[in-house]
Amino acid sequence: MSEKATYRPEGINDAFVEGRAGDTPASVPGGPGGPEKPAGPNLPTLGWRGMLRWTWRQLTSMRVALMLLMLLAVAAVPGSVLPQRGQDAAAVLEYLGDHPTLGEWLDRFGFFEVYSSVWFSAIYILLFVSLVGCIVPRTLAHARNLRNRPPKTPVRFGRFPATAEASTTASPDEVVEAVTDHLRGPLRRLPTFRVDVGAEEPRLGRPATRTVAAERGYLRETGNLVFHLALLGLLVSVALGQLLHYRGQAIVTEGRGFANAVVDYDTFEKGAWFQPESLSPFSMTLDSFDSEFASDTVAFAQARDFTAHVTVSEADGGQHTDQIKVNSPLTVDGAKIYLQGNGFAPEITVKDGAGEMAFSGRVPFLPEDTMYTSRGVVKVPDVSDGQEQIGLVGYFLPTAVVDEDGSARSVFPQPQNPLMVLEVFRGDLGLDDGVPQNVYRLDTASLTPSEDEDGETIKLLVRPGETVELPDGLGTVTLGEDVPRYVALDLRYDPSLTWVLTFSLLALAGLAVSLFTPRRRVWVRSWETTDDDGRPVTHVELAGLARGDDAGLQREVDKALAAVPGLLDGTSDDTTDDDPVAVDHQRTATED
Repeated sequence: MSEKATYRPEGINDAFVEGRAGDTPASVPGGPGGPEKPAGPNLPTLGWRGMLRWTWRQLTSMRVALMLLMLLAVAAVPGSVLPQRGQDAAAVLEYLGDHPTLGEWLDRFGFFEVYSSVWFSAIYILLFVSLVGCIVPRTLAHARNLRNRPPKTPVRFGRFPATAEASTTASPDEVVEAVTDHLRGPLRRLPTFRVDVGAEEPRLGRPATRTVAAERGYLRETGNLVFHLALLGLLVSVALGQLLHYRGQAIVTEGRGFANAVVDYDTFEKGAWFQPESLSPFSMTLDSFDSEFASDTVAFAQARDFTAHVTVSEADGGQHTDQIKVNSPLTVDGAKIYLQGNGFAPEITVKDGAGEMAFSGRVPFLPEDTMYTSRGVVKVPDVSDGQEQIGLVGYFLPTAVVDEDGSARSVFPQPQNPLMVLEVFRGDLGLDDGVPQNVYRLDTASLTPSEDEDGETIKLLVRPGETVELPDGLGTVTLGEDVPRYVALDLRYDPSLTWVLTFSLLALAGLAVSLFTPRRRVWVRSWETTDDDGRPVTHVELAGLARGDDAGLQREVDKALAAVPGLLDGTSDDTTDDDPVAVDHQRTATED
């Protein structure tokens, strides 16, 4: 009569393989007339709690945190490659027009709003949770380790990679005191080693001994924790900065100014938590603008200096004058105002064919080269019945030279011989459609240019103070006597900048401490004995252990031995740095 076969893996408790009442049988039939097949082992199930615990441990592991950090860097790449709505909505519309199919899919997955998208926020939050879950238990464990005593002195020192021994005329108590003072260092509140002094009863043929157990290197883990805490603070600071920041750009001409209000900026970016009432109520006027250019032949026309002289009016009615330079921003109530650009904004007046004033104002012309050859656009509405809308496109030349063929160019960036060259277009400019337009661009595809009898586009040359007739009876254009300058100002407010710098420096310091602090343990044992002549001496043994390969471990042990007073000649350690064989032996023992 045969017994049923039961599968019992070696080393596995029978409780996992032997069936109990109501359990799955230990074997299953193998078929009609065939032998029974052993069933597999009954493994314990995780359950939903175990699954949650396993998921949490995976999320808070260091490898997952590093993977999320790398994933966050990769996810930020589209934000720097593709245009973003928050920074340049017009560029996004242009991209969608040029790539209708791809652009639609990219927009659907939030690639034009990367930093506020769901998937980027998910990576950011997961990285934050992973760091918190990793740091908290490690910090608690490190705090417990700091309160623990160093490991007790081992029985035998021969198996350690760094050893030394010697004899001294000092007593064991004097040896312990001297080595303890050396290991602790000069700063008692910040000791180099944590030291524990003890004693041992006679054993293994040795009399009663005095021992010293010392350990250093806890700053290594402290630096590691500081690095991760700083990284966590960096994530929080960057997130708060993106939520609370704002940035505005404005073009201001000489003698005019702007108020720190959303409606006064040409472009304005803001974080999700920004409130318009949080803007500091101040205004600023551009009194004058100075520019310096080289006139020598070596560095001709190269920019030397730009200075904007401004007057700031505070909310309490106070005023003060200040300067803004390229690398020297003006700070007002925590916001920095940068000088981003400059150019010319000539005063242009246009009257239509009926003699009515159709346009009058300063028009910024954008520089296109080092000679400040500047391009500008004037869009003139139809203010009189029967008149057409007029578009003027042209260049402002600060120091103009007109060649024999009629072409004009600028030869110096300062306004020494100003000249404005204009081309005239007429038709529907779209000014009545209510759709915002770029003031620096004119779509001439549907407009009619003014041409001469030969079919060439008419170019008007206008100097300061002159009035020139527009072709086709469209009216006149007048250039003002003075040519005012304009500056492009960029106001930025980000409350996280100071914290980002602080946490970055902390992370760098913590990483340096973590990388360059050695983790070492040193033990000392001393007892009274006699020499060959029967004189009483104290025998001293030292041993050292490091985490990983540490070329300075033997040197640390030798320094501790050198601190012992009254060392006898010829009894120093036999594994010193001067002995290449001993050093090689130490290296081999460490690797083993």
